[in-house]
Amino acid sequence: MKRMARYISAALFAGLTVALLFAAYTSEAVKRSRVTCTGIEVVIADSLRNSFVTRADVLDCLKKEYGECTGRALDSIDLVKIEKAVDARSAVRKSEAYLTKDGILHIDVTQRKPMVRFQKKEEGFYADEEGFLFPLQSTYTAHVPVIDGAIPLHVDSGYKGRPEDEKEREWTDRITGLVRYMNSSGIWARDIVQITVLPGGDLILIPRDGKEKFLFGQPVKIEEKFRKMEKYYTGIVPEKGRDFYSTVNLKYDRQIICRN
Repeated sequence: MKRMARYISAALFAGLTVALLFAAYTSEAVKRSRVTCTGIEVVIADSLRNSFVTRADVLDCLKKEYGECTGRALDSIDLVKIEKAVDARSAVRKSEAYLTKDGILHIDVTQRKPMVRFQKKEEGFYADEEGFLFPLQSTYTAHVPVIDGAIPLHVDSGYKGRPEDEKEREWTDRITGLVRYMNSSGIWARDIVQITVLPGGDLILIPRDGKEKFLFGQPVKIEEKFRKMEKYYTGIVPEKGRDFYSTVNLKYDRQIICRN
């Protein structure tokens, strides 16, 4: 009998606990249904470095794609749908929407960080460090290396996403790897002001100073080719002088071919 009584007491205690939790949840749900959205707070990460997305952009996007939030009951606001609407903007990498008890809808936005700009005649687009392509923005221009010429990417200026073709994805990754190496060195990021793609896929690197143009070849063996470029400046230029050569070929293994 004592064991049975313990079982009954445990069952009653568990039932009471469930009932209390349900009552608390129901009470909170009722309170939440009565609380309305009193305002919207937008936080843009890295807004001092990039200004692709502004608070006004997010609020305008929210109003057009989702509707008015202020004044609506908190439990009627679909946070997932809000995030999808904001994430649809090409320059947004990720957004996070959440509500606080004071009725404020918070939207935190992480912008895409362009690594390079591709310019195909009158059309242009950015690529971030993941090789994600996205359109130029009318309100802001990022100061990143510009690559022009015979760019082997068959996308239009409004494209958003990784290239669909495998070879184009591979080429984009190699180019971002080249720019990443330049950025990590600091020196090359400052000294190389233009990169042109030739019809065969070779790259021409043009420095800020001097008349030399560096025939880099395909965007492979990047570190080795930059070491040869460094040897040109430290070994050949002191002997021959600046601007003695107009073309410096780096594309062949263990060779630096200079031409007037």
